[in-house]
Amino acid sequence: MRLYYALDLKDDPALIAEYERWHRADTVWPEIVDSIRAAGVLDLDIFRAGNRLVLVMEVGESYSAELKAASDAADPRVQEWEALMWQFQQALPFAKPGEKWLPMRQIFSLRDALAQRSGNR
Repeated sequence: MRLYYALDLKDDPALIAEYERWHRADTVWPEIVDSIRAAGVLDLDIFRAGNRLVLVMEVGESYSAELKAASDAADPRVQEWEALMWQFQQALPFAKPGEKWLPMRQIFSLRDALAQRSGNR
């Protein structure tokens, strides 16, 4: 299953460049990669347009967002990383207090549209 999340960066070219630097394969902390994999995340990508980020996760059946959040909250190294990243990030304008990465809702599927069209013939 794929999950999608959105978050903004502070609209500052220097901060955005630094955020991207932290996310290079040779710079991201190994403990962060390990915590992502341990949670049942099979793949994860982050895309950027301007200061908007979209995170795409491919997760296995064992993945639980609640368990991942609890594990992250109990891991000092993950909390250190989150504090570091928050220097570059900002909540989406419609986020509630304390919300960071917000789940996105799918509104269109080409596969579903094609299947619907095929079924109506």
